[in-house]
Amino acid sequence: MGREDLEAIIRICHEKNIMILADEVYQQNIYKEGKEFISMRRVLHEMGEPYSHEVELVSMNSVSKGMLGECGLRGGYMETHNLSNRAEQILYKLKSIELCANTPGQLACSLMVDPPHLGRESTECVELYNQ
Repeated sequence: MGREDLEAIIRICHEKNIMILADEVYQQNIYKEGKEFISMRRVLHEMGEPYSHEVELVSMNSVSKGMLGECGLRGGYMETHNLSNRAEQILYKLKSIELCANTPGQLACSLMVDPPHLGRESTECVELYNQ
């Protein structure tokens, strides 16, 4: 979606007091030249008051989809903004009763949000392996 569409959704949700659940899993799958992914979180923040502090947002991402949409490792995360105390309590309770996520999925999520970069031990190991 374009920025104007995302802003319109935010305005409607603010007016009607509707929580936004933003599935942002396919943000790497943009195939139209000149088109870019714009996150709902970014638009919400940039719209400023009252939207940025009043609209409830849950933004979700995953390592379960690859660059072409194929299934991959099972793991994901969500980021919340402006949730009511009650909603936060319910999420905490739900997460507290779950079993532990799979280890490869946890590792993949960790790498997705904080990838290896030069100067880190992990990239030095990769460089040694490739020699």
